[in-house]
Amino acid sequence: MTVKPVHVVGGGLAGSEAAWQIAEAGVPVVLHEMRPVRGTDAHQTDRLAELVCSNSFRADDWTGNAVGLLHAEMRALGSIIMSCGDAHQVPAGGALAVDRDGFAEAVTARLEAHPLVTIAREEVAGLPDAAWDSVIVATGPLTSPALSDAILKLTGEGELSFFDAIAPIVNFDSVDMDVAWRQSRYDKEGPGGDAAAYINCPMDRDQYEAFIDALLAGPKSEFKDWEHVPYFDGCLPIEVMAERGRETPRHGPMKPVGLTNEHDPQTKAWAVVQLRQDNALGTLWNMVGFQTKLKHAAQTEIFRMIPGLEKAVFARLGGLHRNTFLNSPKLLDGSLRLKADPRLRFAGQVTGVEGYVESAAVGLLAGRFAAAERLGQAATPPPATTALGALIGHITGGHIDAGKGSFQPMNINYGLLPPIEGPRHGDDGKRLPHKERGRAKKRLVGERALADLDAWIAGAKTLEAAE
Repeated sequence: MTVKPVHVVGGGLAGSEAAWQIAEAGVPVVLHEMRPVRGTDAHQTDRLAELVCSNSFRADDWTGNAVGLLHAEMRALGSIIMSCGDAHQVPAGGALAVDRDGFAEAVTARLEAHPLVTIAREEVAGLPDAAWDSVIVATGPLTSPALSDAILKLTGEGELSFFDAIAPIVNFDSVDMDVAWRQSRYDKEGPGGDAAAYINCPMDRDQYEAFIDALLAGPKSEFKDWEHVPYFDGCLPIEVMAERGRETPRHGPMKPVGLTNEHDPQTKAWAVVQLRQDNALGTLWNMVGFQTKLKHAAQTEIFRMIPGLEKAVFARLGGLHRNTFLNSPKLLDGSLRLKADPRLRFAGQVTGVEGYVESAAVGLLAGRFAAAERLGQAATPPPATTALGALIGHITGGHIDAGKGSFQPMNINYGLLPPIEGPRHGDDGKRLPHKERGRAKKRLVGERALADLDAWIAGAKTLEAAE
């Protein structure tokens, strides 16, 4: 029997992951990517899964971080994004960061080589062809205007959008290492085993105050038509942080805790700017948390006020791109189908998740759902006790005020997972300190999630065999 293909629109992280999962399930898939036929304001290449903002997939520890747990679950389900990310990692302390070029090249090569994947370099303008009976829309924050307008007309929803800001990248050779030093916060080793994965640039109080003054006074890119659009709190431009309070950056990306200046161990920095390795060669480093809407000339001037970056050469300056997302709890069903047109599924950031890994995770689920449906199998979501299940539960029904238009993008976090009672006493019978109880509880959440995911995978295989 000939199996009709599933169509995936968008070759970003979510679309690439969805296409891979579909093909690995034995179903043919056509992946439609408009680049290079039509470019975007943020992409620089025509590679699939190009990273346009940070190169970090964030924390990789499943025992103590929710995104690390999501990493582990995706690896267990054969994620192409995690596999290629692991193969192209660069040092990043406790995080998994990747060489963005090597990563995107690997994802592209593996999809091009898969016998069940066809890559169509074309723009899907408007709603997908009516003859396509199974479609995953994974166009992300850069959905083309024609497709965006068609979806909005179909759903009757008002547009929900916000800005994502891109952080600058600095050439390593231009960093003054007589001022800056290498160290991960609290000397924590990451998946690559490097406890000195970040470059740290210290500021004293006067330098910090002058820097904040410059951020506040610097000319910004303005988009008059979008003035009403709120920012997502997890990706605030650095100058917007400063506008919310002069101390806000110092308690965010510029916090000085867990770091000791090797050039002056006795002096505690008032604030620290961190750079994270951006490519495998170690020649490019991005400014952590320094997403910005400052105009380019102002960026060069202001960021060179940072000690150690006085002569910085920028491989890329910061910028902005718009992010568009659906009111998913109201518009999508539990398997990510559009209620107004069930042949359409949605995946990635357009569903209202935030972050590379979360976007790819929703792509993974959408791909598995579409493949199961095509093969006549049940499209059962993972248990709510897993990070994957909790994430899809939030975007398809967990937000209680969705009907009021208050749905906002969300990173995976422990608050989305069902609570669990952690240990209160140690083996010696003594009451555990609060931090130790918290760590133990997170580990239990992770152990429960991975055990429940294993059971879900085994159950799906048993059901598939029976069918």
